[in-house]
Amino acid sequence: MKGVFLQSLSCACLALALNATAAQAQSAPAGDSAKPKSDADAILADIVVTATKKAIGTNVQKTPVAMSAFGEEQIKAMQIKDVSQVAFKAPSVAMDDIGTSKGVANFTIRGLGVNSSIPSIDPAVGVFVDGMYLGMNSGVVFDAFDLKSVEVLRGPQGVLFGRNVTGGAVLINSTDPSDTLRYDFKASATSGLRGTGGNYTVSGVVRGPLVEDLLSAKLGVYYNKDDGWFDRTVGTGKETFGQSRTVLVRSGLKFTPASWMSLLVKYEHGESHGDGPASQSHTNGSGIAGAWGNFARNTFDFAIDEKGYFDANWNQITGQLEASVGSGKITNIAAYRGFKQTALTDVDSSPRDLFHANFDVNQKQYSNELRYNVKLADLVDLTTGFFYFTQKMAYNEHRRLLGGARHQYGGGYQDQETIGLFANGDVRVSDALTLSAGLRWSHESKKDKIASLTRNVNLPCDVLAGTCPYDFSGNISKGSWSPRLGFQYTVSTSLRAYGNYARAYRAGGFNFRNTAADTVNFGPGPFGDEKVDSFELGFKSEPFARAKFNVAAFYTKVGDMQREINLSDPVAGVVQVIKNTADARIMGLEADFALPLAKGVVLDGSLGYVDGKYTRVVFDLNGDGVLNDADKALAIPRLAPVTANIGLTAERDLPVLGDTTLRLSYAHRDASPYTDNNRGMLNAADRIDASVAVKVMDGRGSITLFGQNLTNNVQIGGDTQLPATLGGNPLGGTLAPLSRGRVIGLELRIGN
Repeated sequence: MKGVFLQSLSCACLALALNATAAQAQSAPAGDSAKPKSDADAILADIVVTATKKAIGTNVQKTPVAMSAFGEEQIKAMQIKDVSQVAFKAPSVAMDDIGTSKGVANFTIRGLGVNSSIPSIDPAVGVFVDGMYLGMNSGVVFDAFDLKSVEVLRGPQGVLFGRNVTGGAVLINSTDPSDTLRYDFKASATSGLRGTGGNYTVSGVVRGPLVEDLLSAKLGVYYNKDDGWFDRTVGTGKETFGQSRTVLVRSGLKFTPASWMSLLVKYEHGESHGDGPASQSHTNGSGIAGAWGNFARNTFDFAIDEKGYFDANWNQITGQLEASVGSGKITNIAAYRGFKQTALTDVDSSPRDLFHANFDVNQKQYSNELRYNVKLADLVDLTTGFFYFTQKMAYNEHRRLLGGARHQYGGGYQDQETIGLFANGDVRVSDALTLSAGLRWSHESKKDKIASLTRNVNLPCDVLAGTCPYDFSGNISKGSWSPRLGFQYTVSTSLRAYGNYARAYRAGGFNFRNTAADTVNFGPGPFGDEKVDSFELGFKSEPFARAKFNVAAFYTKVGDMQREINLSDPVAGVVQVIKNTADARIMGLEADFALPLAKGVVLDGSLGYVDGKYTRVVFDLNGDGVLNDADKALAIPRLAPVTANIGLTAERDLPVLGDTTLRLSYAHRDASPYTDNNRGMLNAADRIDASVAVKVMDGRGSITLFGQNLTNNVQIGGDTQLPATLGGNPLGGTLAPLSRGRVIGLELRIGN
């Protein structure tokens, strides 16, 4: 059936493109409304971004940084169903869910990312939701519901966004209340065509005025019921696996008491629960097959005795106050987030009760950013600000080993506080040349208490309940300076060159998951900051009407690279050691484009090439007991050398169907190492997506047939190497959480 479906879509795409090409090329008038009239217009439309934190958003094409931006209509046109799919439209970007617990982000940009679900490890790619920095990487990867835009900033963003953005930043913005009545209702159903369960989603967002010119509001509700995409081998039979339920409620109020002042408040509540990960065991990098079930890594086959579960709920609120003061503008963003999650995972990935683990997280964070934007004599555009962030988190882990003969208990508690002062100025030297400079001072303190799992063997305790004895405590208090220099030169009205130097830090800390017997060399920490210096040159252009073509080259120096090193262990199963392991250099080239081929026909895509190598190694990465050139020759984890995508959107008024849009896209990402010793590997991605959308109700509604990952490419969130034996019992193989493969779906949408 896959071949028939692909052939039919390919033929339809070719016919539609040829039919549209025969029409006269035409671009939309400059005075058209902000909302594009068609999907092709949406892909070509100018996107206003918030990345520069200026008083007024800037056009992405005129923003002198390497970034990919997707507006509300673009997200719809490209059939982006969850945030992680954005990565397949951007160069040098991977936005993966680690898979061991739903929604935990392991994002990587330009080869800088993390392999971890340990909440005390700060991400290398910062995620910001409606201006709020997320202090941990849990609860991030969910449906692309009610999104105004997603901005992916490639490279360190230390001045405007602070620490923990050494790889880059992902800015996720939900829709705002509207001064006019707006609505968007959607229902969809998908299937993997495998005889397993379906996946059903309904959502709706209504926005509009409550009191004209004074108060507007929005309310959005999202519900998803997934009956399970996978087949779990149980004995000699199969069982549907992967069930989940997710509910999101988003609301907002915008109060505008005067033309110079506004207050925007947004609230979100989310709940998600379901089965644990579909954990596959395949032959590991040491050549040891899973003793109790070993499957080909290019299949979706797996057999586990413990279904596991995850259960997450969160509440978050942001308040954004804007006020014009003199010739400038004050913006204040205050935010709170509370997140709780509990999960159970079959870590041994086998039909034996050898290694099961419970994980519990409880986190609360508060933040406030106050900034002032002002233009001085129309020559200097200045942004200054103050940032405050605090969070408290507790993490609990319980490992059930050898069928319950051995239990390990532990975790940790952290009290963190961060403050920052920043300033960034753009100076217009001439009509063509603008110079920019910025500086941020940050100070971070962390107070941690750790209950090592190796100290609580068969001694039941719970960190969240306060019953675990802490055997380690530590404090970090450290400041840092992050500078930035840049320029933008306007070559012509359709071509601009830019260059940037930037520095950023990823904060040091402590390891909540301390399972090493050697607590002197492999204990809970502390580990130090990671420092990144990046140099970037690029240009952005519009070579002809509505076309876009951008290129960026970069060179990055990484000092004291911060890594979570996964080690198989015959006693604890897996030991994760967090260390500053090496220095490295990473360089690369990126390009992206959107080209109107004819009326209603658009070709878009991107290409990224990244080359990285260690320049100094201070930790035995390959585990052979010797620190030498063999460690230095290893590949950097999560660095995929080549990423590429290309998409074709074609629109035509067809007989019977009417106003029809067809979208066909292909994305590739090279395989990359998962573990520092390069024994664990992440699969290469080759993904084909396609959709056919027919407009109904005079364009107010649409019916879309779509297919995603049509080649059924197997993706895994990780490739943790398991020991040959555990407590004297044969084990081997891997913990490799599977992502869903091919899905075919139908979506009904009504909106204005």
